[in-house]
Amino acid sequence: MSRLRVMIVEDHALVRAGMRALLEKIDGIEVVSAVGDGWEAVKAVQTDAPDLVLMDIAMPELNGLDATSRIVKESPATRVILLSMYANEEYLQQALQSGASGYLLKGAELAELELAIKAVSRGESYLTPAVAKYAIEAYRDKSDGPTGPLAKLSMRQREILQLIAEGHTTKDIAQRLNVSVKTVETHRAHLMERLEIHDVPGLVRFAVRVGLIQPDS
Repeated sequence: MSRLRVMIVEDHALVRAGMRALLEKIDGIEVVSAVGDGWEAVKAVQTDAPDLVLMDIAMPELNGLDATSRIVKESPATRVILLSMYANEEYLQQALQSGASGYLLKGAELAELELAIKAVSRGESYLTPAVAKYAIEAYRDKSDGPTGPLAKLSMRQREILQLIAEGHTTKDIAQRLNVSVKTVETHRAHLMERLEIHDVPGLVRFAVRVGLIQPDS
């Protein structure tokens, strides 16, 4: 029986090491790589071909939600479980919209981690019980489409919002995303208009409030 190839994506080295140690206790799992940010993850999926990715949500440069969107689009056979410190509706909604197959809290016990991995590896979905109620409520009150503040933005606008909130300059953002300065300025103007926020400090506060960056980023 082939072993499940797993990749860990977490920006804190000690946490990565701890996750690797936990996964090595589960029979049938091989950790093929462990990387520190979303951009590394997108690249590593292409080279390491994991069956499953354990992806932290809150990371610098490219957050786990947008990294997941890219991975499931470019490598449909790779499934992603998002790891979060928060059990709230906004995160869950964005996680499901990104194409993730699972949502697990970072404080979960080893038994739940194993349960989630096995469920997702079978082609099922797994939601930690603390957030499952939101999925039920969303199904019961199904609307025409996704809601919530981040749902107003495109993936590119979310990427630029995160980089702005992390303190990167327009020129730096353009270089990182391989686009022109004019394109970055246009996206920034559009996201400010959609969010009805017209200054950088306001964008930073918004990014923190919705969990796109951590308060100390």
